[in-house]
Amino acid sequence: MTADNLGSTTFEPGRREQIGRVHDFMAAHGSARPRFVLSEPIGDASVELPEEVSQLLAQVTAAMRDGHVITITPRARVLTTSQAADLLGVSRPTVIKFLDEGRIPFTKVNSHRRISLLDVLEFQKMRRDEQYAALEAMRVDADVDAPIDDVLAGLREARQIVGEKRRARAAL
Repeated sequence: MTADNLGSTTFEPGRREQIGRVHDFMAAHGSARPRFVLSEPIGDASVELPEEVSQLLAQVTAAMRDGHVITITPRARVLTTSQAADLLGVSRPTVIKFLDEGRIPFTKVNSHRRISLLDVLEFQKMRRDEQYAALEAMRVDADVDAPIDDVLAGLREARQIVGEKRRARAAL
């Protein structure tokens, strides 16, 4: 069964006190590399959970303990442009523009573009960091009594800096 055939599954927190005990146990007994084992209640059969599963379980129990609903959505390791667009929250033509600009690496299979999930996630983080930096550059720590012309000059300067950075990045 492929990731595309698996649907998203949402879980309600259920008995938060029991989930909290699981989370607390994992937090108290986990180390830098936590090792947890699944075992049968009766019998000797057991299996060690891989580190990724232990980390996922720790995040899920922490969120559920706090009353959050959890949704798990399996993803393929290689995405189509439509899947990448859904993940990034943009249109498919916007993703194609990012690919053509070289902002996201991709491969072509015949005429179809394929994008690594890890590359999309890395681009998403980079884009978010750029957006926060742009917002920070536009932020004005102005005195409330400062003349409006000084505040507007600060905004113009911040926009100019962001524009220069954008042009420099586009020139690459």
